Amino acid sequence: CYAVVLFRLCGEWYSDPDVSYGFFVPILIGYVVWQDRGRLRALTPAPNNFGLVLMIIGGALLCMGPPGLNTFAFATRLALVLSVTGIILFLRGFATCRALIYPLLLMLLMIPLPGFVIQRVTFPLQIVASQMAERGLDMIGYSVLREGNILRLPQTTLDVAQACSGLRSLLALTFLGQAYVCLLDRRKWMRPVMALLVIPVAVFANSARIVASAIAGSYRPEWIQGIFHESTGWIVFVIAFLCIVMLHSMFGHIGRKLRGEVEA
Repeated sequence: CYAVVLFRLCGEWYSDPDVSYGFFVPILIGYVVWQDRGRLRALTPAPNNFGLVLMIIGGALLCMGPPGLNTFAFATRLALVLSVTGIILFLRGFATCRALIYPLLLMLLMIPLPGFVIQRVTFPLQIVASQMAERGLDMIGYSVLREGNILRLPQTTLDVAQACSGLRSLLALTFLGQAYVCLLDRRKWMRPVMALLVIPVAVFANSARIVASAIAGSYRPEWIQGIFHESTGWIVFVIAFLCIVMLHSMFGHIGRKLRGEVEA
């Protein structure tokens, strides 16, 4: 039933570099479920007919509108998550569904955000990034005037466009953060903590990229675009991920220290 949905989803992962991490989300989900296979096997199946209700809702969403439109495509992909949840609930019951809530939430990372969500989220992120970049440039001695999402420097003008809002790096860092925690940390409470930590790191990293672009553009205006602009994006993304790793290590150190004091 969902073959066309999965085919179109894979096509979007392949064609859009912003969501190319989607290919790795099913692998991460499979790894998480495999890790919990012993606990899942020990649960007693208790089939629940409410799963059929979720499957019917999923089937209704699957039949909505032409799948080529962005909004309807999002509905059909959300239907996949509902149907999988319904199947688990119908065959195994609430206990198994509760045990698999984290992999089911990870499935949402497979689905690119619809256009209306991107439009509502992007502009506030553009404004926040522009404000933080303005303060950063002021702190290091650069004269800058901000008009909405436009930064005016004496030698150049920088437009914080939709692509520079930081939403792309936020989603990619969310996946990488969850993959890092799942592979290297068995503490389940760290998963939501990491999801929250990614937000300020991604926003700050994007603002730092805008500051670097503004400084470079004040010397060579052509550096605002082209290979230099793309290079700073990759460099800042790697630095942001390293910051996430450092924050994870810091939380781990604090946790070990607190456990040591409790045991003492």
